[in-house]
Amino acid sequence: MSIDRAVFQTGLAFARQMDVADPLQTFREMFCLPVTASGEPVIYLAGNSLGLQPKQTGEYVQQELDKWRQLGVRGHFEGDYPWMPYHEFLTEPMAKLVGGLPHEVVMMNSLTVNLHLMFATFYRPTPQRHQILIEHQAFPSDFHAVESQIRWHGFDPPTALVMLTSSPEQPTIEWDDIADAIERHRDSLAMILLPGVQYYTGQVYPMQRIAALARRYEIPFGLDLAHAAGNVPLQLHQWDVDFAVWCSYKYLNSGPGSVGGCFIHERHCRDTDLVRLAGWWGHDKQTRFLMKNEFQAIPTAEGWQVSNPPILSLAAIRAALDVFIRAGGMVPLREKSIALTGYLEWLLDQRLGPRVKVITPVEPPRRGCQLSLTVQLDGVEGRDVHRRLEQSGVECDWREPNVLRAAPVPLYNSFEDVYRFVEVLSDCLSTKAT
Repeated sequence: MSIDRAVFQTGLAFARQMDVADPLQTFREMFCLPVTASGEPVIYLAGNSLGLQPKQTGEYVQQELDKWRQLGVRGHFEGDYPWMPYHEFLTEPMAKLVGGLPHEVVMMNSLTVNLHLMFATFYRPTPQRHQILIEHQAFPSDFHAVESQIRWHGFDPPTALVMLTSSPEQPTIEWDDIADAIERHRDSLAMILLPGVQYYTGQVYPMQRIAALARRYEIPFGLDLAHAAGNVPLQLHQWDVDFAVWCSYKYLNSGPGSVGGCFIHERHCRDTDLVRLAGWWGHDKQTRFLMKNEFQAIPTAEGWQVSNPPILSLAAIRAALDVFIRAGGMVPLREKSIALTGYLEWLLDQRLGPRVKVITPVEPPRRGCQLSLTVQLDGVEGRDVHRRLEQSGVECDWREPNVLRAAPVPLYNSFEDVYRFVEVLSDCLSTKAT
């Protein structure tokens, strides 16, 4: 639902009018919305941290519990969704969401475990070429993984890390800075690892341009899509990204700690001789149960599987992906997301002015759902404002050192949610926590 910012209005009536006209407004009813102690719906803008539960999730998980109770081990091979190939039922819808081909995508493990598996294949350092390009404010889990891989291979992080830096005055990282870093270190870089969407600022990185430059210099390029999958349109295959990893519990709404996803471009996954950390579940399906100790990789992204996946988590992912399918995929969701977040930014400017600063890029192509806000009032701590928001029935999140993150998610957030959030935030800026 594209909308011209010039038509935005500040009143509640306008927000409700927008909700009535929203072609996706019925999807809100497909989710379990938290309520306050008084029974009022929470204004939930924390889908960038944990997405809400689709109502059909319990049904899908219960089906597998019933199957386990009734069939025992035969559940691996019987029923509409047997456990042995269960992960395959997720492949096509997930591939569509991230712009991969089905044989390039697999749901397995968690994000950081998958990242280590990708490093085992794609980080092949030499004394001359062992550096890794990463952002200085990478999510800590990525930073820990990268540092540990550098040490594992016998190198020293202070010299092996090439870090893209920003400043409090300019918190985002611009394309020219990324390109300059790649150009300057092109002969010593063994890998580039960057986010699709930066967790702190909400900036969408220029993934396609980075991939093209990395390919020019034959530098493996990987993406952390934790804040991008289910949030912004992705075309991983077309962009020629080497690999990507993501979790499924943020914008993908699959439940806390749910199984993550992995993309490996077909030019790699078809090469069964690539070095990897191998496991039984990545072995050729036709000969797996011959129980021979000779590994033959599946010639798809499945060849990086290590163990059979947790079925109850996969059932929750299947439920969540079915909602995306019914919504029509990322195109209509992205249209609504641009309108929702644009409305939030406009209202913040109209109602709060200089009291709050948005550090997320203003251009819609350079941001997803999330706006990152800093409080600009002398004597008012952003952390205290966050506490007041929670006390007032708003769920957004706080990230050190000084950012409030609010993410109106198009599947279940409304324009009225956005309106009410700004009203509550305005009150919280002028009151004290209790």
